[in-house]
Amino acid sequence: MDKDSLLFDDKSFSDLLRDVYQNTKKKENQINGLIDQLKPLIRTMTDASLMVPLIKEYLEISVKNDDNLVRLTGIIQRLLVTSSKENAGSGELGLSDAERKQLLTEAQSILDESK
Repeated sequence: MDKDSLLFDDKSFSDLLRDVYQNTKKKENQINGLIDQLKPLIRTMTDASLMVPLIKEYLEISVKNDDNLVRLTGIIQRLLVTSSKENAGSGELGLSDAERKQLLTEAQSILDESK
């Protein structure tokens, strides 16, 4: 298995890394745009106390989604490294079948959680 092997649907490891990067940049721009739109609406402390929780909630959701993608990427990276070590004839530091199954189960739970 290499970085261009299909992992699921039409996604390769390279595609997943690209998605993580693009999502991070997109969310950064969205958050900055949201804050810029809300700034003129905040004139008093009461206004701020209403707007800040909205921004905070948006940031938390964004962080959770990014965290799921990063965790999934880490799992797949471990699988790729193990696979290439096994292909090179080195069984050292590889994952056992039980560890692989555990990683795949965790990856599936991350995908299910993200849906």
